[in-house]
Amino acid sequence: MALPVKDQMKYWGIASAVFFVLLWFLGDVILPFVLGGAIAYFLDPVADRLEAMKFSRAASVAIITLVALLVFVIMALLVVPTLVEQAIALFNIAPQLAQDLQHFLTDRFPDLLDSNSTVHKTLISLGETIRERGGQLLQTALSSAASLLNVVVLFVIVPVVAFYLLYDWDHMVEKVDDLLPRDHAPVIRKLATEIDQTLASFIRGMGTVSLILGTYYAASLMLVGLQFGLVVGFIAGLITFIPYVGALVGGALAVGLALFQFWGDWVSIGLVAGIFVLGQVIEGNILTPRLVGNSVGLHPVWLIFALSVFGALFGFVGMLVAVPVAASIGVLARFALGQYKDSRLYLGLAARDEE
Repeated sequence: MALPVKDQMKYWGIASAVFFVLLWFLGDVILPFVLGGAIAYFLDPVADRLEAMKFSRAASVAIITLVALLVFVIMALLVVPTLVEQAIALFNIAPQLAQDLQHFLTDRFPDLLDSNSTVHKTLISLGETIRERGGQLLQTALSSAASLLNVVVLFVIVPVVAFYLLYDWDHMVEKVDDLLPRDHAPVIRKLATEIDQTLASFIRGMGTVSLILGTYYAASLMLVGLQFGLVVGFIAGLITFIPYVGALVGGALAVGLALFQFWGDWVSIGLVAGIFVLGQVIEGNILTPRLVGNSVGLHPVWLIFALSVFGALFGFVGMLVAVPVAASIGVLARFALGQYKDSRLYLGLAARDEE
């Protein structure tokens, strides 16, 4: 005999509360496991594709590991040092950029920047504040990342966790499926499939889109000679998963830097702006329809809200799990809405008349 709905809701509520409490208290501890699980989930389709090509699961995981190691070595030797160098230089040059902006506004809008005005004083202090605080923040992040514990977490534990989870992924899915309550197993499988499709479309799809666009922005901006092009491309690609925000932030930063660097050279400034316009055309008409699809079901406002709430409550780990949890809640909400529209509470007398 199945448990009453009231008891089921109680047990599922307790399980959800335990999950969030563990996330709250063990955020730093479970970070490498969350990262490892995300990597394994992202790469599982690649392993499945290799298995379809007659490779064993072990051989498939080994191939993926070797390719990932090769990419990591190339990134560590070629990209990361340049990225860090440009980021530090951008923080250091911020006061000069603020001073150039002040001169530009003074020449064209002299009444706006009176020596006693708030705007004038703000621009004077803005550059120094960015350099001091930004440089201090960057230095703290770099020193923290250089600590032994973080090195072990990032370069040892995460790859090991990802390797074993990827190797046992299908087996773990079977075990979880075997533990599902028999009365609810079909519905849970259906909801899990919809959640997986949403996550696959968004995380795998947008992850690939972010990588492609970030590489495109960085390479194109460096080709036209924009200083800090690698940093701008990295930032734009990193936040591309938030619709329109990546292009707006990256485009504004790139065009702003281009105005200072190429002032008077309108061709170069136009090329920088054109790079982001072309990037948006490619993303909207080619990359997103092909790699993400149109039925992800994650509204940009809901996504930003989830990132803000989980980031504020659980820190960096909360931001990592925000998208999966938001996608899961979205699927569950659509299921609950469908159930409600099929119920007598919604149909009312019409349902009784049809019977």
